[in-house]
Amino acid sequence: MKELVWDRTLSVEVDEIDEDHRRLLQLYNLLGHAVEAGEAQAYLDALLEELVSCTVWHFSHEERLMLRHGYPGLAEHRQEHRELSDSARELQQRLRQAGRPPQQAELEFLEHWLSEHILVADMQLGAFLAGRI
Repeated sequence: MKELVWDRTLSVEVDEIDEDHRRLLQLYNLLGHAVEAGEAQAYLDALLEELVSCTVWHFSHEERLMLRHGYPGLAEHRQEHRELSDSARELQQRLRQAGRPPQQAELEFLEHWLSEHILVADMQLGAFLAGRI
């Protein structure tokens, strides 16, 4: 499993968003390590639920900041949030129905899902907010 490590390249230069991102990376890493360690399915399900729930909360947090500061890319960013949330919930449901842990490809999907969103959409948001917060 590839561990996600927080460094300045992932910073959007907005402390409250960076704090959320650090927590999401920690949860992703906990999930990956739990899969590698062969932890119980119920524990894996709980970790994935926490990761997805925290992500949904984080998206709401970002959207609140976008609304407050008049972010011009709100509609597109919000749509990306919906698509990411939907895909994560679909993965979570498939895993629950199958009663199995995430496989390597599914962990890679989650890793890409997190890092790509941070490095593209959230960097644009951060650049906008940095001059306003």
